[in-house]
Amino acid sequence: MPEAEESRVSEFAPVTTLADLDSLDDAELLEGYRDGRAGEPEPGNNRSRSYWHGWRNGAVDGGHRDKDLAQSELARVVVQRWKCTS
Repeated sequence: MPEAEESRVSEFAPVTTLADLDSLDDAELLEGYRDGRAGEPEPGNNRSRSYWHGWRNGAVDGGHRDKDLAQSELARVVVQRWKCTS
């Protein structure tokens, strides 16, 4: 990963709760996911937090960046909710 990309600090806080996740716009999240998976650069403040969250996850799934602690924790919480409703 180029040094400039590694040092970039996002304007957005990571999504860490189910309520936070549920508040995001699904269409923007999907658009960001597709762009992240395709290797597009990290978005700036011209995009929404929903887009940015999708981009983060797409970039991980596309192999362009490593999963961070916030993403791992949110995944754990989502799986727990899924288990409770199944």
